[in-house]
Amino acid sequence: MFIEGFTVLVLFNFCVSSRLPLEVFQRYPSEHHHHNHKNYLSNGNLHRKKLQEYNAMKVLYQVGTSEEDLPECYTRSVCNKVDLYDTPWVEKQCRCPNGRTCSMDISTDDGHTFSEKTRQYKVCENIKKLPKCKYFRDTTWTITLYPNNVTDQVIHCHCPKNAITYLNRRNALHLPNNQLAFQYQFSCSPATRLRCQRKAPCRLFTVRKRQEFLDEVNVNTLCQCPHAHRCPHHHTDYGVISVKSFTEDIIKTYSGYCLPS
Repeated sequence: MFIEGFTVLVLFNFCVSSRLPLEVFQRYPSEHHHHNHKNYLSNGNLHRKKLQEYNAMKVLYQVGTSEEDLPECYTRSVCNKVDLYDTPWVEKQCRCPNGRTCSMDISTDDGHTFSEKTRQYKVCENIKKLPKCKYFRDTTWTITLYPNNVTDQVIHCHCPKNAITYLNRRNALHLPNNQLAFQYQFSCSPATRLRCQRKAPCRLFTVRKRQEFLDEVNVNTLCQCPHAHRCPHHHTDYGVISVKSFTEDIIKTYSGYCLPS
């Protein structure tokens, strides 16, 4: 059982020490975001400018520097992770078997995309018939962290609309040669309806520096702002303050507070 608002900080401290992938911080509803890629495709010059950005997306590799260095994907493993929070970039997780190509298209209707707010997870297989998860019961995805620092994320079902994902279970997997891998299972729950208390943060931003000028940001909605107030959507917005820094400022956290609309 997770306590709203407290779980995020506990997971954060746990993940820094255990090298748990940053996806564990994802506990936010799929609400509108002012950097959402749909806004990028709205009209004219803005459309063309953003398409140029997408075509020149920065590419990172989970391991190595090329496709050949990546492990082969398992069934419904995430092969590419496309981040649209700010400046678009992609991280290649694994290579598709049998010479298939993993999509880098920002389209969400290509049959190979699992969307989670400003992040898209691409898989080698067609997932148009992916089942819908049941709240609290089904595992929407698993993340397995292997001893060689390779991370495998597998999609199992998609959460209902406006649901949030949360870490449900952690299992140790016994591998050959007495090695251990750790698997983290995520489930879906309804979006929080908890109202923010006075002077309490409404949103938590966890920012990890991947490269110079390239950040990986996860957003956790903690509560709903009262009537005629709004919660900041971006960690550089007005109403957001820096909270803590970890591991020589590689990871920073920010808290956003409700503001008059």
